Amino acid sequence: MRYSAAALAERFGLTVHGPADTEVGGVGTLAAATADQLAFLSNPRYRPQLADTRAGIVVLREGDAAAHSGTALIARDPYVAYARIAALFEARAAAPAGIHPSAVVDTSAQIDPTASIGPHVSIGARSVVGAGATIGAGCVIGEDCIVGDGSRLVARVTLVARVRLGKRVTLHPGAVLGADGFGLAMDDGHWINVPQLGGVVIGDDCDIGANTTIDRGALDDTVIEEDVRLDNLIQIGHNVRIGAHTAVAGCVGIAGSTRIGRYCLLAGKVGVAGHLEICDKVVVHAMTMVSASITEPGEYSAGIPAQPTREWRKNAVRIRQLDSLARRITALGKGEE
Repeated sequence: MRYSAAALAERFGLTVHGPADTEVGGVGTLAAATADQLAFLSNPRYRPQLADTRAGIVVLREGDAAAHSGTALIARDPYVAYARIAALFEARAAAPAGIHPSAVVDTSAQIDPTASIGPHVSIGARSVVGAGATIGAGCVIGEDCIVGDGSRLVARVTLVARVRLGKRVTLHPGAVLGADGFGLAMDDGHWINVPQLGGVVIGDDCDIGANTTIDRGALDDTVIEEDVRLDNLIQIGHNVRIGAHTAVAGCVGIAGSTRIGRYCLLAGKVGVAGHLEICDKVVVHAMTMVSASITEPGEYSAGIPAQPTREWRKNAVRIRQLDSLARRITALGKGEE
């Protein structure tokens, strides 16, 4: 499929700068795109590449248009415009409706006739798969689960028990939802498991990455509200609640019974302790440990950036001396009084 700059501008509400009849058949980066591809400039760091790009069309802000001699599409947010345009070139074969002969489906499960159940899928008792849903190869859906209309389990996804997916939810390979939460009680020197009797509720339009795990609740449900985006390799403990439109990057760990607000951003390897709250519109930068509730919107950071090893070793020695230095300063202060 090929699109002209004029057609893309009309479809996505953009303005054409330069020849409007330029056509593209794909997308690429500013540095590597060919004349048959569309690229975008959003981050000012890549502005020097604009002069040498061979892209047939570039999506950029109005302030950058004068620096580009070829065809451009002017957008308020070039990255958003690029995302919408790039979706036109994403080829995905439609999954055939029906149940693959190798699938095992409990007789009490309800499968919509328009749903697609792939090879070696297992679906447990009383579970429901909605209209247009796609269950990819090797997925396991346990008892009392609901897969909403238009949702897609790519492959090898596991819904253990009492998991309810909204509409248009995407779960990537290896995701596990509804496993036991980490509930333990010490009894006479030995651990006993606390039964996890809740479930997991996922709102509409969520996207959950590969090998991400979401534990079911102990009593109440673990809840992920609508349009939440979770990257790969994230651990979400039991009874967590994540507000709508929040995005969480890879390797984040969120301990049980924590509540995270709407429109939050958690960067890679953030750790969040249990039983605390993060309010709406909070950004937590990479490698930060959140050990207390955050009640004011804004950006939060912690940790020590990378530095040369010799410098780090010197600083580590000084950190170990901080307590003794603080005691000496306190003593000197008292002596002055």
